[in-house]
Amino acid sequence: MRRLPALSALLVCLLGCAHAPVPLVGIPLDWRPTDSITESGVTTDTQDVKIQVGDFVDTRSDHAAIGENREDPKPKPVTTRDDVGRFVADHLRETLRKTGLDVVDAGGKVALSGEVTDFFVAETDVYRSEVTLRVTATDATGKKLWSGVTSGTNTRFGKSYKAENYYEGLSDALVDAMQNLLQDPGFRKSLTSG
Repeated sequence: MRRLPALSALLVCLLGCAHAPVPLVGIPLDWRPTDSITESGVTTDTQDVKIQVGDFVDTRSDHAAIGENREDPKPKPVTTRDDVGRFVADHLRETLRKTGLDVVDAGGKVALSGEVTDFFVAETDVYRSEVTLRVTATDATGKKLWSGVTSGTNTRFGKSYKAENYYEGLSDALVDAMQNLLQDPGFRKSLTSG
């Protein structure tokens, strides 16, 4: 009979642990946009311009932090071990190609590079995502054609502290930042002056 309380305590612990959320620490970055760019980047002036997307550097103070659940008094972190700058550059390249722009791996007439200054999801009653990029466009000789900041946001509902919601929020905020970049008159002009 003495084993019954110990067994009951173990069972309660196991059941309680089964419902505890899995910490989202060191998760991989995953591209899961639910939005798409609505405006094509291609105009008659840009259809033959070869664009090369170079490196983006993560200049945030905490390179691992990509989100935080703030529903409880003690926030739950969301972190990654992946390179956020590389993730942004890879998906900028991919998304610009989908708009019809001629994105090349080398020998571009215009080269894009930049910094990731914000890449974060704050979860309270909803998921609020924000991505901010400082982008520079240079010509083949390295002369600066344009430099500016573009940002994107996303707000979504979803189950609490789920990786999928963080992935979708960050992906859609990055798509929004790219949409805003393509609509910037100075950026568009740089594509034709390279």
